[in-house]
Amino acid sequence: MSEDLLVRHCSPTLAGMKTGNMFSAAYTDETELREDLRAFNRRFASKGLRIVPLRCRENRALLYVYRPKKLAEDLKSGEAQDILKENGYPESAGSCVSFLRRRLAENGEFPHEVGLFLGYPPEDVSGFIRNGAQACKCVGCWKVYGDEAKAKCTFAKYRKCTAVYCAQWAAGKSIERLTVAV
Repeated sequence: MSEDLLVRHCSPTLAGMKTGNMFSAAYTDETELREDLRAFNRRFASKGLRIVPLRCRENRALLYVYRPKKLAEDLKSGEAQDILKENGYPESAGSCVSFLRRRLAENGEFPHEVGLFLGYPPEDVSGFIRNGAQACKCVGCWKVYGDEAKAKCTFAKYRKCTAVYCAQWAAGKSIERLTVAV
């Protein structure tokens, strides 16, 4: 698995600003991919970072890089709990990730509540579901149905973080040094 992909697609999560990111990566051997992910998890556990494959097929893996503690906090909100309960999720955050993996494997489609796992505001996830992805206030990293000004500020922070991290990576800074312990 390419560390370059992690920096390009997950900088806000590496920086501790965001709960999680997902990205797709090619692989040639699934056993080797799983060994790479286990090695990554050993290297970054002390920094509060984890990576899991959500789905593997046709030599592409959908990878989820996340901060388990931050995810547990995010999923405790009342609105997040309501969304998860409506979709049959268990109560513990760790079990929710496993449940999401099963949903992706069964359906092949992205369940709308996936935004909760990426740190999107529950009001925006709920608005997306309620409005069938239509009639949002603005679009950035996600479709916004709630606080537009706050979301635009967050989008700008994520863009800036990614630009800075990509520049530091290109200048030779290691992924260990780029990853903040949270």
